[in-house]
Amino acid sequence: MFRAERVRMAKEKILVIDDEEDILELVRYNLAKEGYRVSCVLSGEDALRKAREDIPDLILLDLMLPGLDGLDVCRQLKSMQATSQIPVVMLTAKDDDADIVAGLELGAEDYITKPFSPRILLARIKVALRRKTAGESEEPTIVKIHGLSIDPSRHEVLLRSEPVSLTTTEFKILHFLACRPGRVYSRDQIISAVKGDDYAVTERSVDVQIVSLRKKLGDAADAIETVRGVGYRLKSRELFA
Repeated sequence: MFRAERVRMAKEKILVIDDEEDILELVRYNLAKEGYRVSCVLSGEDALRKAREDIPDLILLDLMLPGLDGLDVCRQLKSMQATSQIPVVMLTAKDDDADIVAGLELGAEDYITKPFSPRILLARIKVALRRKTAGESEEPTIVKIHGLSIDPSRHEVLLRSEPVSLTTTEFKILHFLACRPGRVYSRDQIISAVKGDDYAVTERSVDVQIVSLRKKLGDAADAIETVRGVGYRLKSRELFA
C-alpha cells in the first residue's frame, strides 16, 4: 500500500536526452515505474526546444550527442532564464575528468557514468530533486559585509544605509561573491553562477561588470579583489569598523 501511494505521489517531470534508443527506453521504464512523468528526445536541438516548451523538474543529459553535444546543451540551458534553474544530471560514457569538470562548472548538478545501475540512477535523481526542493523553500537571507547589506528578496543593495543602484547582472555578481567571501572564482565560474540575461556571456564582459560594480560601490570598491591569472573574490575581512 505504501509503495503504491508513494508512486502515485511522484509527479515530477524528467526530460531524458540520449541518442541511443535502448538507453532511452531503459531509463524511461525505470523512471516511469517510480511514478515520474518522462519525456525522451534523441538530440540536443530537440532537448532545448522541449525544455523551453514544457519546463521539466530535472534533465538527464547524455554528453555524447550528434550535432549539439551535451556540454553545449547544458551551456545553453543554464544561460536561459526560463531553464537556468533546472537541475541537470549528466549521463555519459566519458570518464575523462576534464569532461566531467567542464559539465559541473557549466552548472550540472551531478554526473553518472555508463554503464550504470538503474538503482543508483534513481537514487541520484532523487537527491538532485530534493536539493532543488530545499533550495526553492529556503527564504532568501540578507548578506551583510563590508558595510554592504544585500537583500535578494528585494533585489536591493545598501551601502551604510544608502541605496546603491545596480543592474541585474551586477547584483547577481555581487551577491554571488558576497555569499562566499574569501573564495576566488574564475570568470567562467562567475558566468555560470550568475547567468545574466542583460550582457553577452564572455570573460571580457565579467571584467566590464566588475569595473562598473566598483565604481558604484564607492569606498567599498576595494572589497572586490582581482586575483591575477585566476579571477575575482570578495575580501573576507571587513573594511569598516
